[in-house]
Amino acid sequence: MSVFDDPGHFGSYWADSYDSPGGLPDPVPAVEFLAGLAGEGPVLELASGTGRVTVPLAARGIPVEGVEGSAAMAAKMREKPGGDAIPVAVGDMADVPAPGGPYTVVFLVFNTLFNLVRAERQADCFRNVARVLKPGGTFVIETFVPNEADIDRDEQVQMRDVTEDSATIRVHKYDREAQTFLRQTITFDGAGVHLHPFAMRYLWPEQIDEMAAAAGFHLAERHADWHRTPFGPDSTSHISVYRLS
Repeated sequence: MSVFDDPGHFGSYWADSYDSPGGLPDPVPAVEFLAGLAGEGPVLELASGTGRVTVPLAARGIPVEGVEGSAAMAAKMREKPGGDAIPVAVGDMADVPAPGGPYTVVFLVFNTLFNLVRAERQADCFRNVARVLKPGGTFVIETFVPNEADIDRDEQVQMRDVTEDSATIRVHKYDREAQTFLRQTITFDGAGVHLHPFAMRYLWPEQIDEMAAAAGFHLAERHADWHRTPFGPDSTSHISVYRLS
């Protein structure tokens, strides 16, 4: 089994630094968008992490629950005001081990669908979301649109940080046939070499549509961002709203 099949893998490396200033998008537009769909709830976030979206959504009075693969990430959410009142199941998001439900909305944001690195687990996620939604409920997904220029390169190296005491580089290796990439963030310092591995299985929007349809969903809306900017051929990301048929 790959380390990337462990649902707690990401959090084991990144929980302590995930909320560092400047590293994450402003959650307010996502919260506004999701609140407009939620109705009376309840709603469920898959990969709820440190509560970047879940906590402010719950602060609006909407019943919110979470599924998070990493106990360390869930613990960070519980440290935030109101975070300890949000039910969170620690487990594999593809299995959707939801604490309650059925839900009016399930959402999976910030490219996290792609953290499931096997096609069958991505498909499992859609099927299990359909299982916990109310009739006519919605599944909202935010991902990037794959960049052909990156995929055409077998490898990509970026310099991330250099100080007097350390240097950090980031290396990507792509597998175009599998639609996956492996990323290694490598830090060299006086204590040695530190590795932070990460992987994704990326999909184009039409491939996500096919996966959704196989689970009983249809595409209700697609936007380029949380502000509902029209999605077009030059869009680099998408917000897709799938409704249970």
